[in-house]
Amino acid sequence: MKINKILVANRGEIAIRVFKTAKKLGIKTVAVYSTADRNAPHVAEADEAVLIGEAPSNQSYLLGDKIIEVAKSLNVDAIHPGYGFLSENAEFSQKIADAGLIFIGPKPHAIRTMGSKLAAKETVKKYDIPMVPGIDKAVINPKEAIEIAKEIGFPILIKASAGGGGKGMRIVEKEADLESQMKRAISEATSAFGDGSIFVEKYIESPRHIEIQILADSHGNVVHLFERECSIQRRHQKVVEEAPSSILTKEIRHKMGEAAVNVAKSCDYLGAGTVEFLMDAQMNFFFLEMNTRLQVEHPVTEWITGLDLVEEQIKIAQGAALSFTQEDLTIKGHAIELRVYAEDSLNDFMPSMGTLNTYQPPSGENIRVDDGFKEGMEIPIYYDPMLSKLITYGKTRDAAIVRMIEAIDNYHVDGVETTLAFGKYVCQHKVFKSGKFDTHFVKKYYTPEIIEEHYKEEATIAAKIALNMYLEEKQKVKLPKKETNAAIKALFNR
Repeated sequence: MKINKILVANRGEIAIRVFKTAKKLGIKTVAVYSTADRNAPHVAEADEAVLIGEAPSNQSYLLGDKIIEVAKSLNVDAIHPGYGFLSENAEFSQKIADAGLIFIGPKPHAIRTMGSKLAAKETVKKYDIPMVPGIDKAVINPKEAIEIAKEIGFPILIKASAGGGGKGMRIVEKEADLESQMKRAISEATSAFGDGSIFVEKYIESPRHIEIQILADSHGNVVHLFERECSIQRRHQKVVEEAPSSILTKEIRHKMGEAAVNVAKSCDYLGAGTVEFLMDAQMNFFFLEMNTRLQVEHPVTEWITGLDLVEEQIKIAQGAALSFTQEDLTIKGHAIELRVYAEDSLNDFMPSMGTLNTYQPPSGENIRVDDGFKEGMEIPIYYDPMLSKLITYGKTRDAAIVRMIEAIDNYHVDGVETTLAFGKYVCQHKVFKSGKFDTHFVKKYYTPEIIEEHYKEEATIAAKIALNMYLEEKQKVKLPKKETNAAIKALFNR
């Protein structure tokens, strides 16, 4: 079926991202928005826009029935969910199909299966996918958990079956702490997901978080688009991503790609998805989970493959077969993404609310900014505080890093705190540059005091540069000694 009009059931930069590709393909677009987003750029970017509800997401962007009702009233053919909100909601996907519309994503069965970590483990087991040692069933009895822990050895990881973003997750170092941590994990999982199911597995120390992008069509074709390195995280959530990984050999890349393709086949997957793995210090990799949607970090994959993943999603949703095979795909260059959050990196990355008094993103060759804000806007308290995704590209990893640092220096934001300084700190750190880091990078190497010291160093350098310029000018105009001394003192006491 040809898609002539798409509604994006989302907001901000991902809505704009989908609109751009839709317009490139000659497809009409519809935006939905809350009262908080009335003047947001994604509203102006669409051909049509409809107010969907009040600011809280459960009164607007999570109203699946209302979104479908709007889509039908405007003769929409397909709904793209973006990421977050309803993107991994199997019931929403089913209702869209029942309404005679196209869901630009996987079928409900795949979403439901991969949405449960326990169901996912059970499904992929027959494909001989490497798994973290542990138990693949729900555990509610602390005594049973203790027996499992003794068998696989401490430390262990308690995880929520329906979890994500670090919620319902606890690392347990010794038996004495297991029961209390288990109760906390169950309580947190119940509160966050409405499902208190937890399971126990071996805790992989010093892990890398590496994910594989896949595409699957309705004709039985499944390919992988190589890997993304996602190990720079805070609170178990990604901040810096890159493609390809700096540590994978050709052989390991092939094995991980094959494993990801098999995970997709295990649930009869359709569209774009991501299979996530943990890798230990010995380069052994283990299946973590599958995200049944487009990922925030998809631009780095687009840059190294030359593909438009949203375009591929739309083509697959229309019933087209992939126009390329695995053998056609190659890695070209290197790309890095920094998630620019309105967060205070000097205060445990707490959200920073306020008005964007200054908002001037960088531009230029090998720089891409996906954003949904403009100068003068307020940061809504109701949604994820991500301002943008800053992506840079280079023929080599070093070139991409240098371009990222330059782009950060030319990204001007005033009115809220951001993760820009943190991103620069990461890119300048010798451990990151070496490629020999893991998911504990922040815990091992980052403290607010380091960033503050960095600010002082930059201020001192700037003052010295200004002083040199001043002295050069002084030579030209022959200022009195008294005035010169006063200027020097002012520069270093600011």
